[in-house]
Amino acid sequence: MRIETADVQVRPGTEGDLAALTDIYNHYVRETVITFDTEPFTAGQRRPWLLSYPKDGPHRLLVAQDRGGCVVGYATSSPFRPKPAYATSVEVTAYCAPDASGRGIGSLLYTALFEALAGEDLHRAYAAIALPNEASVRLHHRFGFSHVGTYREVGRKFGRYLDVAHYEKHLDGKPADAHRGTTG
Repeated sequence: MRIETADVQVRPGTEGDLAALTDIYNHYVRETVITFDTEPFTAGQRRPWLLSYPKDGPHRLLVAQDRGGCVVGYATSSPFRPKPAYATSVEVTAYCAPDASGRGIGSLLYTALFEALAGEDLHRAYAAIALPNEASVRLHHRFGFSHVGTYREVGRKFGRYLDVAHYEKHLDGKPADAHRGTTG
């Protein structure tokens, strides 16, 4: 699967992207509260993460690459939780290179990711957003996510406590109430 604009194409991630993906992620580790990791990674440390994403199936790694061949962002769909009953749920995220933010790359990545996931046996996508992060909140709302709750002061980074907002998106097109059973 490839999605392209005049300047950027989205494709499955490969092992050749590892250094660039590590650099992008490490920027957020070092400079922001967007991730709760606190120590940068080496490419070798990130290799198992990259290799955990097959080219198909519900767990994907897609990268955005500019015309010059530079990786300018990535999006993933990962297992929501390790227990088998969670198999129809994924957690999604997107990261853009610092100099690529605000160019629509996150939207391009999510468009490609949700198109790739459309044929999978998935019911919900979830996202966790460390606050404040208005750009990510807007991105998730644009893609149909609804806010379902916020953990208050759940993490501490750079000497301050941080909230994490949780969002969900229906993937199978059925309203949430259609899947709820009744008890009685």
